[in-house]
Amino acid sequence: MSGHEPSTEGLPQEALERLHELEATGGTLGLFTSDLSVNEFMLVREAGFRPRGLVFGSSIFHVGIQGRRWGKNVELGKLTEALYSARELAMTRMEEEADVLGADGIVGVRLDIKYYDWGKHSAEFIAIGTAVSATEGGDWRTKRGLPFTSDLSGQDFWTLLQTGYAPLGLVLGNCVYHVGHRNAIGAINQYPRSMEQPKITQALYEARELAMARMQDEASSLGAEGVVGVQLVEKSHMMGSHIIEFLAVGTAVRPISGEHSLALPQLTLSLDS
Repeated sequence: MSGHEPSTEGLPQEALERLHELEATGGTLGLFTSDLSVNEFMLVREAGFRPRGLVFGSSIFHVGIQGRRWGKNVELGKLTEALYSARELAMTRMEEEADVLGADGIVGVRLDIKYYDWGKHSAEFIAIGTAVSATEGGDWRTKRGLPFTSDLSGQDFWTLLQTGYAPLGLVLGNCVYHVGHRNAIGAINQYPRSMEQPKITQALYEARELAMARMQDEASSLGAEGVVGVQLVEKSHMMGSHIIEFLAVGTAVRPISGEHSLALPQLTLSLDS
């Protein structure tokens, strides 16, 4: 663990009490919590890490309304920024929880959104994963001295380390886009025929490209060599007709050895270990 003092800004008192209890019992045989499956737990341990605790962060965000022209393809910049900021707040609080535990990283990170009946246009953005610590030390944290984040499963985390790479951080890019409506005459004329709709094709193509480019920019700012496990997700968020968010997310990685091999060693486990 680095020498900086963990930030607890934004964490409720109940969360701090839970984390300090885990930290106090976090020895080799101490208590931990985890959402890893049994196989994932086994492979994380085989990779030289031990779970410290389940960590999460949340942010309830009011998603506002942005004006747009009925027939125009256009990014809704204010909504793009709002949804990005909400996820960043949730991610930051999850990292703070892992920092309190003295963890080196977080594996199996999941990003989710929940809507509630009592809050129209409000959504809870959630980040959750398992904090882990290296059993033999090493420099695993980010340049900012925070635990690394990764959405890789326990199996993929083990495989990544075996091939000479390590996770740097979960990177994402998004784009909220308004897909222009067709006018009534055009819609009627196209109805009997099978044909591409180039205006809509171009809109969705551009929106995905913006999300991908922003994810790549995040990875570049971390000094990553690449991004693995990239997912492209489309979400409507109940923001109105013809409005879609495109989200690109993956794990930025860095090399930890000069030689990389795709020939993985045979995994062996001892019942006495």
